[in-house]
Amino acid sequence: MNTPALRGSRILGFGHHQPSRVLTNDELSTMVDTNDEWITTRTGIKTRRIAGPDDSVVSLAIEAGRNAIADAGLQPSDIGLVIVASTTHRERSPYTAGRVAAALGMTNGPAPIDINTACSGFEYAMALADQSIRVGATDTALVIGSETLSSIADWTDRSTCVLVGDGAGAAVLGFADTAEIGPVSWGSVPHLNEAVLVTRDPEYFTQQGRSIYRWAITEAEGHARAVVEAAGLTMDDIEVFAFHQANLRIIEPLAEALGGADKYVVRDVVESGNTSAASVPLGLSKAWQRGELPEDALALLFGFGGGFAHAGQVVRTPKRRA
Repeated sequence: MNTPALRGSRILGFGHHQPSRVLTNDELSTMVDTNDEWITTRTGIKTRRIAGPDDSVVSLAIEAGRNAIADAGLQPSDIGLVIVASTTHRERSPYTAGRVAAALGMTNGPAPIDINTACSGFEYAMALADQSIRVGATDTALVIGSETLSSIADWTDRSTCVLVGDGAGAAVLGFADTAEIGPVSWGSVPHLNEAVLVTRDPEYFTQQGRSIYRWAITEAEGHARAVVEAAGLTMDDIEVFAFHQANLRIIEPLAEALGGADKYVVRDVVESGNTSAASVPLGLSKAWQRGELPEDALALLFGFGGGFAHAGQVVRTPKRRA
């Protein structure tokens, strides 16, 4: 068989989109038995965005994708693969990736894929896109994480409803002669398979918070180091930490354990809450747009959560276009 010689891929641009409604801790305290101090102390979260009547996984993904394509300096017709990661897809068919492609005017008929590995979904999607480009299946890919966790929140349960937020983040990947996205390191934790659940009738998000926190504090560091080792690098090479934005009490100890004193650490959870598969690209894109995320820098992406799945890769951030 004729298999193209392996090549690499790189990130060409970032984009994101969030609902306009901001839900503060003080407003939450009028809805459930909680207060700003309780939430901030336990999670670090101050605000989150909540989907309105016209917002959906699809609409958020469309706008994040549109912005990422523009940031990359491309046209929708340049995209050959669209992957959307989400755990809150509402429709099975037409699938979200196909809807995004159609809405963005991708008349060239890109390959559309929806995936769901919950909070690590964006890293899984990045791996699929990178591998597709490496073997020549496509030259460009749009990778999106999009969530409306508010739609599955139990707004009477203060242990979970204070965490969730809605939004979408995206990245455009293109082929490169030299790889700028490292190999994925991924896996699962079978004994935590039901630590994060989305129940039915009613459809609610629930979790075993203590079990997840214990894993994150004791096990996540080793898996994050494995990501860097898979890329043939050391932690000294890494300039940016972009972890799943679950809880500031997880993000900061993990960054410290990995030697993050001189790294740029994404802390978007403070203003966006936990947005599951959207959290890493959302945080990266917002930092990129603000000019805070360094260009041409090595970043460690690491997602973990429902399933219980984890995944990560080292990527080089784009260079800013003149």
